[in-house]
Order: sequence, then C-alpha cells, then structure tokens
Amino acid sequence: MNYEILARWRHGLDRPGWRSFAIAMVALAAALFLALYSGAAAEEGNLLVAGISALAALALAGWVALTIVPVLARRTPLRWLSYQIDYKLTREGMVYLGGIFVVALAALNTGNNLLFMILGCLLGGVLISGLLSRLVLSGIDVRLELPEHIFAGRPVMAIAELHNTKQTMPSFSVSLVSEEKPQAKKRTTAKTTPNILARPIYFPHVPHQQTVRQNVELTFPRRGVYRQDALGLRTKFPFGFLQKTRRVDSEIEALVYPPVQPTEEFYEILPLVSGELESYQRGRGHDLYAIRDYRFNESARHVDWKASARTGTLQVREYAREDERRVMLAFDPYTDSREENFRQAAERFERAVALCAGLAWHFYEINSVLEFRSAGFATPRVTAGEIVYDVLRYLARVAPLKPQPDRSFLDSLSDAPDIFKIVLTSQPRGSIPTHLWSSSYFLFVPSL
Repeated sequence: MNYEILARWRHGLDRPGWRSFAIAMVALAAALFLALYSGAAAEEGNLLVAGISALAALALAGWVALTIVPVLARRTPLRWLSYQIDYKLTREGMVYLGGIFVVALAALNTGNNLLFMILGCLLGGVLISGLLSRLVLSGIDVRLELPEHIFAGRPVMAIAELHNTKQTMPSFSVSLVSEEKPQAKKRTTAKTTPNILARPIYFPHVPHQQTVRQNVELTFPRRGVYRQDALGLRTKFPFGFLQKTRRVDSEIEALVYPPVQPTEEFYEILPLVSGELESYQRGRGHDLYAIRDYRFNESARHVDWKASARTGTLQVREYAREDERRVMLAFDPYTDSREENFRQAAERFERAVALCAGLAWHFYEINSVLEFRSAGFATPRVTAGEIVYDVLRYLARVAPLKPQPDRSFLDSLSDAPDIFKIVLTSQPRGSIPTHLWSSSYFLFVPSL
C-alpha cells in the first residue's frame, strides 16, 4: 500500500519544477555565504574583497529573482489566492481571541519570555487556521444535478458533486451551502421564491484528484422557475475559530411543475367531467356491434327490449367505439375584471392551475387523445403522453392576465366543434358563448 502511494506521488511529481527549486536554493545559499563572507572581510579591513563578495551575493539573488522565480510561479497553481472568501468569527473563535488578549496583557505587564512564546504560538494558530482553510476551499469544482421533471410539493432526489482538482492535498469538513451574489444582496425587494438549495450538504472528506457525490432530497413548495445564482463552500477546518465561505457562481435553474396529485376539488369534479365526456361521446357516434346477454350490474339503458321479448331473457346492445377518447383541455388565464381581493384571486388562480395540471395528468394516465389550448399556447391533438410535459411546462410559468375587451379567449374555441372541451375560466357565466355549452364542460375559477 505504501509502495503504491509512493509510486503515485512520484508519477505526479513535477520534476522540472523541483529541479528549478533546488537550483534556486543552492544559488540563494551561495549568496548567503558570500554575504556573510563580505561582512567578515569588511571587519578585517579588506574592503575590496568585501565589496566583490557583496556584489556577487546581490548578483546571485537577482539572477534567482529574474529567472527562476517566474518559472516557479508559472508552475505553481496560485488561483486560490484570488478566491473571495468571507470570514465569520465563531463562538469558539471569540473565546480563543479572548485568551490571546489576556496572554498579551500578561506578557506586556510582566515581560516574561515564556508568555511571549505562548502568545506567539497562539497567534501562529490563527495564521495556520486561515492558511489551511483557504487551501481546503481551493481547487474544488461544484456541480448540482437536478432531475428532469420536478413537481411542486413532491420530494425529488438531486446529486451534489465536489471534484477536488488539487494534486496532493485533500479537503476536509466542507459544506455546500446556498449563497447570493453581491448585487443580489443589495436589492431591497424580497425574492418571490427561495433558493434551490435549502439546507447545507456536508462532505467530511474530498480526496485529491477525486470526485465525491451525495444524494440530497429537495422539495419545492410552489410551481415556477427557481434559480440558484451562487453556491458556497463553507468550512471551519481545522480549529473552528473562523467560519470561512468561498462563493462559487452558478447558473442553475429549475422549472417546477404544478402538483398533479389529486385534490378534493379534483375528486369532486372528475366524476362530473367523466360523465359529461361519456355522454358526449356516446351521443356522437358509436355503431351497434352486437346484441348479447345482460350481465350483472350493467346499465338498464342499453337493454334491447325487443330482443329481450323475442328471446325471453334480457339482451343488451354492445357498441363499437369509433375513436379513442378525445378531449380538449382549455385554460383561460384572463381574470375577471370585477375581482377586488387580489390575494384571494391569486389563491384561486393557483388552485385552477393545479386542477388543470391534475386533469392533464389524468388523461395522460388513461392514454387519452388530448389537445391543450391557452392564451398564446396550443398543442396538436395527439396522444396525451406526447404533450403532457409541454402542458406542464406552460402551466409552471403561466400568470394571470388582464382581460381584453376587444377579444375573448373563449371565442377562439369555436373552431373545434368536433371535440369535447373542458374549460377552466374566470369569466362569469353570462359571458360564455352559447355555442360552447353543448360541447363543453366549464369549471369556473371563482367557485374553486
């Protein structure tokens, strides 16, 4: 095991860099020796030798600074020096600084060398803590992977990923947290939706040149677009005196669909909708397929009384369905201008959006042929599975619109008289076009 670690270390070793470093150390050691020799020669009165030695020491130091230092700087990953890190003093750090203050007062009052040594060690601990924490937060790439389809109120599993790009140093005790960009913090208006990442994700160890993943459960309370402008890498390593946070810009966006789980309104409306749909389709075209014996619990309206009288037993008509079940789902986003309570109107609009999404999902589950229409958006009449996510994406972003006196969304539905329509609208009953009543089932938003 130790041999494998040593071999991996030797394989990743920067040999030209270490060679340049060794040459620089030898040259600086020679310059130091010449500087000391120059001082000794000056004390003996040999000024010429002292001057030559001093000039040679300066030349060696200058040569190292102009030739070797730039090479080493180019080979050294100094990107971590440019990271913007926010510091926050913890409770433990306050206690530690209080101890430093007490020791400093005691050392100044007594002049005790031991107290000055202890004070230096305490201050060195603060310096080491800041340096190690900056190294821990450097060289880490962040990725937050979200599922393709997200529904409001339903928990989803996301993947948080940290990749440590450092060659030799691992990272310890790092948390992935939600952050905001500086310009976002200066805004006075509150955000309408929370961030995508609601709670920290803790990574105890991120090995060098490796990727660590964690599953995290996320729940989005409402539909809409969620954005995460920035993420933060946070740590208290190594001593917990300071909480350090490195902000990482991100452009993560999540589109959250309305909830599709059945609600009380859905269970109340679905039998009525299904009954109207069955009645409409039954009246518009099923041919007689056969006459057969009556079965228990079948409806009496399909009984063929003439055939029953002729055979002496109950006979029922069996029909052949000409088409698949077809339906148009129409959502009218224009609000009623007489609405006065904005908050209640907004809540009813959200219930209408959720009900529309639930109906679309229901027709998807029963494999219906579905067409969807709304203001500025329409889908073709195809199998519901082909368009259901397009409908949900539209409903995730839809917002109430002000009514337009010169045109009505409901009038645009008259070009499809051959399909049964389920219409969700905020318009009053008296404004519904007469020709739509015979082929539509209306759900009025104010009554939801």
